[in-house]
Amino acid sequence: MTREEFIEALDRRGYAYEMEGNNIVITHSGNLNLFPLKTLLPGVRFENEWNAYLNSLETIPPGVGFKNGGDVFLNSLKTLPRGVVFENESCVYLESLKTLPPSVEFKNGGYVNLESLVGGRFDEWYGNIDGISPNRLLNKMIELGMFDRR
Repeated sequence: MTREEFIEALDRRGYAYEMEGNNIVITHSGNLNLFPLKTLLPGVRFENEWNAYLNSLETIPPGVGFKNGGDVFLNSLKTLPRGVVFENESCVYLESLKTLPPSVEFKNGGYVNLESLVGGRFDEWYGNIDGISPNRLLNKMIELGMFDRR
């Protein structure tokens, strides 16, 4: 997908965005649904007000950021690139994920659903430790390479 095609897809749906150098920052004031897109451009940042429905994505390039006001749905993704940070205000759904490389980080405000890796929500995983934030434990496990199956 070219930059022009991606911008055209945003315009066609009426999604607000801003250009910051080579990056596209999506600032839409509501939910965002980018079905049927299969991939994104490097440097796209989601800062929309509510949920980001990205369930048809099969890949995302490095440099994509999530800082939206709701959930992030990435249920078709099998892998994430290194360096992805989730800073959205609510939950992250990665139900088909097969691997999590070191440097992926979850700073989101809700739980992380890793159906194919741990059988559901990480905050309900039996290996959690009382008194330790589930996302903090998940980030440490990712850092240690415990989900890196490459």
